[in-house]
Amino acid sequence: MKQTSDQVVKSADVIGKKVISTNDEPLGKIEEIVLDKLNGDVRYAVLSFGGFMGLNTDYYAIPWESLSYCSEKEAFELGIDKDKLTSAKGFNKDNWPNFAEEYTRSIDDFYS
Repeated sequence: MKQTSDQVVKSADVIGKKVISTNDEPLGKIEEIVLDKLNGDVRYAVLSFGGFMGLNTDYYAIPWESLSYCSEKEAFELGIDKDKLTSAKGFNKDNWPNFAEEYTRSIDDFYS
């Protein structure tokens, strides 16, 4: 497959992008990306969701493969709605999880 210039972006162009459900329901925005430091692959996008003005906002690690970019909407789409997202395993922005195998397996299973 030929790579085009719109497929390669800086992390700064991903962080802050909005995330919506496939039925255009706003879900939050990407706060961070999590990389596999051994092979360089993007493993997760960290989504902020809920709260008010940054207070009580939950963070969710979303497998990168679960997101698709919609250039017309200038947003990433995630194939779940708000209700399902609230049942996902989240974390506090000041208390990040250890992305060990057991934790990542539970995330991957939830979104697959």
